[in-house]
Amino acid sequence: MISVELVWSPQAGTVHRFDLQVPQGSTLGQALQACAEFQPMQVRLAEFKLGIWGRQQPAETVLRERDRIEVYRPLTVDPKEARRQRYKDRGERIVSRHRPLAGKTSR
Repeated sequence: MISVELVWSPQAGTVHRFDLQVPQGSTLGQALQACAEFQPMQVRLAEFKLGIWGRQQPAETVLRERDRIEVYRPLTVDPKEARRQRYKDRGERIVSRHRPLAGKTSR
C-alpha cells in the first residue's frame, strides 16, 4: 500500500483534502474511485482536469508514494479579468511586483 493525498475544491472558497491508502500500482482514476468522499463528484468527473503536484496528468497515470492528486474544476471567469474587476471595485491602482525590463540591454 502507498499513501497519497487527494485535494479538490468543489466551489470557490472550499477545499477538501483526504489522505488515502491505495495498492501499489494504482492509477489516478482508481484512487478517485476508492475515495468514498469523492463519490458524489464521480458523475461530473468528465468536466474536471486531473493532476499530480500541479501538473496535469491523465487518469491512467500510475501513482507513487506521497503523490498529491489534484482535481481542477473549470474556471468560471478569466483570472486576469477577475483581478482587474477587484481592483476597479476597490478604486486602487493595479501595481505589479515585477518591473518590465524596458531600457535594459543585454551585454
